[in-house]
Amino acid sequence: MTVIPTTTGEIPFKAPGTDKPCKTWYKVVGDIDSSDKIPLITLHGGPGAGYNYLTPLIDIYTQYKIPIIFYDQIGCGQSTHFPEKMGDNDFWTFDLFLSELDNLIDTLGLREKGFYLLGQSWGDVLAGICATSRLKGLKKVIIASGPASLPLYVKRTKRLLSKLPEEVRKFLEEADRKGDYESPEYEKAVGVYYDRHVCRLEHPYPDDLQASFENLKADPSSYITQTITLN
Repeated sequence: MTVIPTTTGEIPFKAPGTDKPCKTWYKVVGDIDSSDKIPLITLHGGPGAGYNYLTPLIDIYTQYKIPIIFYDQIGCGQSTHFPEKMGDNDFWTFDLFLSELDNLIDTLGLREKGFYLLGQSWGDVLAGICATSRLKGLKKVIIASGPASLPLYVKRTKRLLSKLPEEVRKFLEEADRKGDYESPEYEKAVGVYYDRHVCRLEHPYPDDLQASFENLKADPSSYITQTITLN
């Protein structure tokens, strides 16, 4: 059995708008220093889902020896959390996540060598901003099931919600009105939406995907704040 070289680490990060000590947790599959391949940085969705569900991308390294860099964005997974910033639109900004990505790129020494970006869902939004701003070192962007327009994304999501069973839709609407996203009724209603529009595999979900759902449940601060902002 071939052993896949894997390293993990934590990078200090000075988050804008707070004096709280921060860290970004990351995992590298492959060797970014010795490889002649340009590495791929993955940008997970949510925000707040964590890297876990993107783990199958390790196949890219297995087949093509392209190093893969996963990381948990600030506010989720094994990186620093900010539950006290729930609802703080001035904190949960695009600049926060882009500053963290810049810090990761510089710390890993990728600016001159270059890198690819793969963004999925929310991560696609960040990747798109990097592409349009001509981020130094960026060689290629891969968009994986992400919105090109946030207003259109919101419009389409509301259309999908409108087609849910009435009882489910009412639970979700009531949760938005009350700001209550922890009740059993809400979790059950969200599960219906996930089963229809996120993962249509039979339960139980794959472990990596379930781990990302657990990340969102453990600390929904960034996710809920962004969702409220968009709506």
